[in-house]
Amino acid sequence: MKTKRLNRDLKWGFHHYPYYQMDMDNEFFQGFVSVIMLTDGQPLFWEFEKAGKVPVGGSGMIWLQLIPKGKKRLITAMMKPKEGEKDYSVSVWYVDVMEKYDFDSDGVAIYWDKYIDVMATPQGDVKIDDRDELDEAYEKNELTKEQYEDALRECDSIVTEMFQDVEKTENHCIEILRVAMKMIEEQEYNLKLNA
Repeated sequence: MKTKRLNRDLKWGFHHYPYYQMDMDNEFFQGFVSVIMLTDGQPLFWEFEKAGKVPVGGSGMIWLQLIPKGKKRLITAMMKPKEGEKDYSVSVWYVDVMEKYDFDSDGVAIYWDKYIDVMATPQGDVKIDDRDELDEAYEKNELTKEQYEDALRECDSIVTEMFQDVEKTENHCIEILRVAMKMIEEQEYNLKLNA
């Protein structure tokens, strides 16, 4: 399994973006939260069957990353500003199945990626991504049978819990972002980079 940093380490072509991470424990969310504010970069798009061409990166977007307490998933809600408003809406979700998370020597959150992911849009697209990478890792004995089966269970759970009622999930993410932005404004975060 590879470890990946939540601040994304400039692999997406944007630079000098504010990154915040914090713990959250309230009526909206219990777990770990990070916020990446994309302040520059050319628009990046992904194509989906129902949603069509959707933005995933570029100036003005926010990536809300969530690790819910007791779950083995990293939820990235790629959010775009609503035209003429201060609010954001979800453009696409990318949910990584993970083994665990921790912090590196810089204090940045890192996670152990278990290959398989779920992609979804508010318009109803749901796609399992990188199942072949999970199968290949298991065949090469990079994962135990228990880790492999756990990854598949978590993937199924993500689809059931998050995307059977996609409107509820989007509203939930919007509320978490509002709380996170207020915490950032009041400097109630654990770490700030590039800001």
